[in-house]
Amino acid sequence: MTGAAARFKDERRAQPFTRIRPCPCPPTPLVQVSTAPFHRAPGRPGARTAPAPAVDTVHGVPVADPYRWLEDPDSAATRRWLAEQDREFTRAAAGWPLRGRLAADIRRLVATDLWSPPVHRGGRVFATRRAAGADHPVLLVIGGGTEHVVFDPAADDPSGRTTLDAWEPSPDGLLVAVQTSTGGTERGALRVLSTDTGLPVEEPIRGVRYSHVAWLPGPGAFYYVRRDDGDGRRGVWLHRIAEGRGHRGDVLVRPCTGARTVPGVRLLRDRWLVVTESHGTGHRNDLWIADISGGREADPPWREVHAGRDIESEPDMGPDGLLYLRTTLEAPRRRICAADPGAPGPAHWREVVPEAPDSTLDGFAATGTELLIARTRMGISEVSAHDPRDGSLLRRVDLPGEGMVTRPAASGDDGSAHFCYADVATQQTVLALPPGTTRPRPWPPGADPPAPPRVRRRTVRCRSADGTLVPVTLFSTAAHDESGPTILHAYGGFGRPRQFGFSATVLAWLLAGGRYAVAHVRGGGDAGREWHMRGARRNKIRSVEDLIAAGDALVAAGYCTRGQLCLSGGSAGGLLVLAAAMLRPDLCSAVIASAPLADMARFERLGLGSMWTREFGTAADPDDFAALMSYSPYHRALAGHGQRYPAVLITGFHGDTRTDAAHARKMCAALRAAAAPAVPVLLRYEHGVGHGPRSVTRAIELAADAHAFAAARTGLLSRY
Repeated sequence: MTGAAARFKDERRAQPFTRIRPCPCPPTPLVQVSTAPFHRAPGRPGARTAPAPAVDTVHGVPVADPYRWLEDPDSAATRRWLAEQDREFTRAAAGWPLRGRLAADIRRLVATDLWSPPVHRGGRVFATRRAAGADHPVLLVIGGGTEHVVFDPAADDPSGRTTLDAWEPSPDGLLVAVQTSTGGTERGALRVLSTDTGLPVEEPIRGVRYSHVAWLPGPGAFYYVRRDDGDGRRGVWLHRIAEGRGHRGDVLVRPCTGARTVPGVRLLRDRWLVVTESHGTGHRNDLWIADISGGREADPPWREVHAGRDIESEPDMGPDGLLYLRTTLEAPRRRICAADPGAPGPAHWREVVPEAPDSTLDGFAATGTELLIARTRMGISEVSAHDPRDGSLLRRVDLPGEGMVTRPAASGDDGSAHFCYADVATQQTVLALPPGTTRPRPWPPGADPPAPPRVRRRTVRCRSADGTLVPVTLFSTAAHDESGPTILHAYGGFGRPRQFGFSATVLAWLLAGGRYAVAHVRGGGDAGREWHMRGARRNKIRSVEDLIAAGDALVAAGYCTRGQLCLSGGSAGGLLVLAAAMLRPDLCSAVIASAPLADMARFERLGLGSMWTREFGTAADPDDFAALMSYSPYHRALAGHGQRYPAVLITGFHGDTRTDAAHARKMCAALRAAAAPAVPVLLRYEHGVGHGPRSVTRAIELAADAHAFAAARTGLLSRY
């Protein structure tokens, strides 16, 4: 047993979980977790425990898990318990004054046509459009002043539970591959449709999950990713439609090398097949390239770009025949290098666009004779064009405001690049940037958004427990800029930066008179890869400490009181806000945790948790286990009976195959038993949806409920 694990075991005899480093908050009283059934908290429906609660011994430490029975989502006991939580939630939500008003305002703010960037294939233009008031986008073919629907998920499934997850037209534009999933599971089917009729040309391919599709230039063949063919084989497959055997005749051209990796595939310039294999969380990927010209489609001659190295790269091929790579190699904030695809290894790379010291290179496209680059500086995007020969700046692109853009794509017949733009007050719009210009224009023509309300943005810096300065971005409207109810949001996971795109929910909250803050905590990618790693694995507690410091700073600066502060986060962010509330119950008055991780002793056994050990660590490692238990919200709640916790709303989704809803169920049960009787602990639980896309109607209902809860707990009264 390592020294850290031995110390943890000794400390555990006195209290269940001791932080492995100082935290700037008073110690939370902790008690030994009993293996006897818990009593019901007076005055509230409590969660029963099994007659003999599970107790695991991990590295010599007994870890009680009295609500493990809630991991079975469909047992009679779980169904009864969920029905009880539904009744409790319904009773509470009926008393939230702004519930109906927020729902109406969010619905009004999203009631615009929402387009995807166009894709040109074979003289046809493909795009999706979600019409104002519609629940789902439809896939269209546009041209000659007309349009027709190729696929409509609402017509395919009138229940509204089926979503269009991805699509890719063939090079000649005659066929289009669409991916759909039902009930939020994200485990879907890949269908090939006739562009003219919208009808399938063969049976669907099962076992895909957000697969990349890379069409070959010839008729009726493409590469795609299948996670499981029924025999446990995962990887990139070649599919030929003309054979008419579904996926049974497909050829595995590149198997996955790891059990916890995610493959991806692209075909560049109709010749160079690129396969990536990401290791769980985006810390790193492996990358191979093959020249499939000369009939090598089914047996590509692979060349390794890089594998087994702690770097991440994204490739594109320029019209000059060079391979361009956005990479973290010797550049935590990413740079662009070029290589001959015949000798693609890092030893042969030439730096084209260097790393910037204060912004992160988020995406790029090789468009004609230039590289179009998108960077992010503390949530705000910048776009610029560079010479691919030496990386010199050719021009800066004038964006409509301070917001975010998606990765540029060279998709116009005239050489135009397209990307999406949005900001806190502006609904997402598609912009077209013709070659050599600085001012993009809306696409489709005439799609100018309405004038947005004025929103103020300021940056507050707080000092975390170890002295690190952490930025916090704070939004308010000009009409409501005084101290008042504030939602503090954080994500802080997987190296993903927080970008300030459009959210009708956030805008409705601001217009109602609230403030909205985003804490750029470590663990996210707001300041590059090093910022991510300083809040990952055994450093994850730093993410929690950063969030606590952000809340304290907002209160100390007078932007809100503790009674006016609500923490909000989803998925990995749900983990952070719950952990912060368990460590500092006095920090805020309310917490919204959507689809959170909570049981960090067993996260690897639930949902996709086994793929996230590079982000959070593994309970199999003694030191990782000690770090996990230092902040695990579920275990903190089990040890915190009688605490005056803030009011908590947890949301869970029965079809969630990423963050298993067992986390939400178990956390709610533990917290309801632990919190003082007067403290609301609510679970909003949905069937037929999951972690990803859903109908607009259901998204509005969820957002309105969550923010009406925040309004009721922080004292927000609409001040329109």
